[in-house]
This record gives sequence, C-alpha cells and structure tokens, in this order.
Amino acid sequence: MHVILTSDLTKIYEKRYIALNALNLRVEKGSVFGLVGPNGAGKSTTFRILLGLERPTAGHVTVLGEPMTAERADIRRRIGFLPANPSFPRYMTPISYLEFTGSVLGLPGERAKIQLARLLQAVDLTAAASQRIGGFSTGMLTRLGIAAALMNDPELLILDEPTSGLDPAGRKQTIELIRELSGRDRTIIIATHILGDVERVCTDVGIISSGRLIYSGPMAEMWRLARQGTISVEIEGNTAAFEQQIPTLDELGSVRYERLGSEFRITFLGTEPLPEYVERVLQLVDRTGVDLLHINTGADEIEEAFLRRLEEDRTRGFLRAAAWAATQDIARRGASPNGSETSDAGIPGHPAV
Repeated sequence: MHVILTSDLTKIYEKRYIALNALNLRVEKGSVFGLVGPNGAGKSTTFRILLGLERPTAGHVTVLGEPMTAERADIRRRIGFLPANPSFPRYMTPISYLEFTGSVLGLPGERAKIQLARLLQAVDLTAAASQRIGGFSTGMLTRLGIAAALMNDPELLILDEPTSGLDPAGRKQTIELIRELSGRDRTIIIATHILGDVERVCTDVGIISSGRLIYSGPMAEMWRLARQGTISVEIEGNTAAFEQQIPTLDELGSVRYERLGSEFRITFLGTEPLPEYVERVLQLVDRTGVDLLHINTGADEIEEAFLRRLEEDRTRGFLRAAAWAATQDIARRGASPNGSETSDAGIPGHPAV
C-alpha cells in the first residue's frame, strides 16, 4: 500500500521559482523513507504540500489513501510532523507543552496525560519534564519535537532534518529513537542532507535535486550503486607480489585497480556476488603473505553514489538544454533537418507570401 503517492507534483512560486518539478514520489506502508538532497532541493516544500499546508501548482497528491488538500484536517490528525529547527514557547515545560498539543489534537485530558508520560520517558526527557523549555539544548528540543509529533500516535511520521545541529551523541540517540519508532503500523519519512543518517535507519531512499526526483528505490539498491563491485585493501609487506597477481582474481580484463600508496582499490566487472570477490581478495592476501591493515567493501561510499547521481542528472540537464537550444536554432533559421534552407512558407503555421 502506498502511504504517500504523488503524480507530477509541481510547485512554482510567483511564476519565477520552480520548487518542485513533476515530482513522482511513492512511499510504501511500514517503510522508513529517506528524502535526500542538498539545501533548496525541494524537501521542505514537498512536506508542506503533503501536509496540506500549501497547494501544488499542478499535479496530484494522496496521503494515507486520500487526496490531500488544505481542508483535510481529518488526514492531518493521522500524521505527526517535526519541522526543521522547531521552536517552542520558552516559558512552557515539556508537560504543559504536550498537554497543549494534546488539546489541539482533540485528545481527552486523561489520555493526553498518559500519552505524554509515556513519550517523555521514550525520548529521555522525564528528568526535565518540569523544566522551562527555554533552557533546553538543541538535542532536547528535537526530542521534545518528536514527542509532540507522536502525541496522536500517527500512522505517518514526517521528520524534516531531525538530526540537523546535533552533536554526534545527539544524532546517535535520535537515530536510535527513529529506529525504535519504525514498524509495520507506522511509516516514517525523513528529509536530510546527512547521508550517514540515511544509511543507518532508512529502508528506502529518494534523491531530490532542483525539485526533481532523480532516484527512488530500496536502500539495498543504493548500496549496490555505491559499491559497484569495488573493494579497497590496505596492506604492508610484499605489495609487489600482491599487485602482480591482482589480474588473476577474475577473468582476464574484468578486474581493474588503482594504487594509492599502500592502498589498492580493486573494481570487479564480472557477475559474481561481492562476497565471492571479498573471499578471493582475502585468499590473495594469505597467498602472498602481506599484512592486511584494512579492507573496505564500499560501506563508506554512499555519499559518492549520491554525488554521482546528482552529477549524472546535471549532465543530462545540460544535454537536454543543448538539444532544446538546437531545435530552437533550427526553427529560427528555417532550416530543414538536413541543413537546407527553406522559406517561412515551409514552416508549419506560416502562410506563403
């Protein structure tokens, strides 16, 4: 089941700025979907439209199986939302703020108190429950925002840059909390530009660039794109013997490598699964008697795959622009496809003189 489904979603501001460009987004029930892209790519605009806070210029959007519009408060009650850099009344305490949130959501008072007590414990804010929010750290504010987003026990949880501004410990705690919140009955979508967070928690990922979705699929597929059959090994000892035998790791011509000091970056172009190639590299290490200092199968290269996608999309954009310009030039000069000149009468829409 698609919890989020958009078709050619387009948003243009003041007829000047295209924030979303025919965005087709699909998020399956129970998934943790990472919407990844640089600042200004359109992530926050997408969320505002998904929540019915903005109207799209064109296209369609359904959320939880229903068309989303500004009037659909009934759908919004089934959604929890954490905005980027959330702000709170400084004079309130977590207890009073979550009580207020519960009243806005229409929760009965007793249920709201039970829910906020559970949530403050879940986000590790019980000890600070009576403190003024004005003295909270960025990490504490983020955790309070997540608690507020969960007050209505939502089917869909939308988190906009939930780890932005956090120190490593705060990021780790937030990611672990998101992982605990995921499950078959709850779908989570996270907007972020921190690729390491996507690796650690998301089941699916979409890459957005200049308002366009340039990749969408399972995280496992993104891993495959990142790895591309490449294994990096750092060794000491008889490195010449190791280097000489690298071509024997697979069929002739299907192994490439580059050397950077004591590190060898070996790329396999064959059809064997990556674990098989790892085993062959380890056997070569043992056979040549070198000391293995480090081996990497691409787990740190998701960022490179992301950047490759952006660069490929940018290149295609240049090619599209060049092709469009060429067609305009042909039309302007009145040239036929084979380069011969024609009069205006030979162009459709121009009468003969």
